[in-house]
Amino acid sequence: MANNKSSKKRIEIAERNRLRNRSYKSALRTLMKRCFSACTAYGQEPATEAKVAVETSLNAAFSKIDKAVKVGVLHRNTGANQKSRLSAAVKKVLEPKPVEA
Repeated sequence: MANNKSSKKRIEIAERNRLRNRSYKSALRTLMKRCFSACTAYGQEPATEAKVAVETSLNAAFSKIDKAVKVGVLHRNTGANQKSRLSAAVKKVLEPKPVEA
């Protein structure tokens, strides 16, 4: 247990930050899963509404990643890595495959 005022305050601040970080990370994982599942759904059955769902989920995930990096929940490189994973998955699904002759 903390003995002085400043260490008690640090404990309170650490707990506040832990809860904030947890909510950001949880929301981030949810949005990323949503984007990946939208990609698989579009890959199985391409339709315009499925394509819109992929793009919408990608934008939401990118926004949440950027906010998490800005607030300090994620490191810059971690955010960039996650955005790269998402965009690679979306690009793989959305771009037409080249036909070999």
